[in-house]
Amino acid sequence: MKTKKLNNYLLGGIVLISSFTYAQKMNTLEENNLKFQTYFFEALKQKAIKNYTKAIENLEKCYEIDSLNIAVEFEFSKNELLLKNYAEAIFFIDKALVKEPKNNYLLKHKVVIYKAQGNFKDAIEIQKKVVEIQPKNIDELLLLYFQNKDFIKAEKLIVEIEKKAFSTQRIKRFKKYLENRKLLDKKANVNITSSFSDINLKILKEAYNQKKEYKILIEILKRELKKELFEALYNDSLQALELFPAQPYLYKMNGLALNKLGKYNEAIDVLTLGIDFVIDNANMEADFYEELSKSYKGLNYMNKALKYMQKAKDLRNLN
Repeated sequence: MKTKKLNNYLLGGIVLISSFTYAQKMNTLEENNLKFQTYFFEALKQKAIKNYTKAIENLEKCYEIDSLNIAVEFEFSKNELLLKNYAEAIFFIDKALVKEPKNNYLLKHKVVIYKAQGNFKDAIEIQKKVVEIQPKNIDELLLLYFQNKDFIKAEKLIVEIEKKAFSTQRIKRFKKYLENRKLLDKKANVNITSSFSDINLKILKEAYNQKKEYKILIEILKRELKKELFEALYNDSLQALELFPAQPYLYKMNGLALNKLGKYNEAIDVLTLGIDFVIDNANMEADFYEELSKSYKGLNYMNKALKYMQKAKDLRNLN
């Protein structure tokens, strides 16, 4: 009888200890969960105010609590990218992709990292995976071909897109650009009559034809704009886009020239295409919107003209 009572006491003690241990574990889990959420939201807050280093410090605390959390790895990668620490950004996004290799948000972010590095070749390979999951993202693949100067692949992809009836307004603009590029290649070089005062412009053009340096090209376009040589500005900027297809400044100058020549529909096509290449440059983006406003004003679409002018003003006010 005593043995039975003793066993009951022991059993009761074990249950009590187990319950206490379980309660302790639950309390610890709840406490860690609360800490995790506090650090994570603080990281988001710090990133929002562009304090990326502080955001990373909070993410490190999250990582101590849960080292397998994909959201933390994703945020690590975003902040490292914003700090231009590309190797670290790739490291963390790859860790997340090991867990979820077909996560489109993660794959798209990896494309953004490669684009920021100017590594369009690797970006293209990742974007192909994105397209496999979401075919509607095929226009981004086309943009990457442009940025990598793969014009032949771009043309083939457009044919494939049209066969599948995936074409969008944006893709049509890419196609039109390629058509214009071919037409320009067939034309003879435009001879511009100039006075003796233009001799420096001539020398610059000779130097550019020999070296194909971007900084010389910029100076040429600036002078053509100042002298109101809009036909030359149009032709030179369009030819330059073959060598520098990812430079938004060239699209802006090309669109500006078309506006000055009264070719507003063509200007809209070029400007809408070129704005895709503007990254983290509010003033440049505002320039594009101002030119688009002029294009729509020229076509007497006043509502759209006012809309784009307001967009430009809003961006200017941010600076």
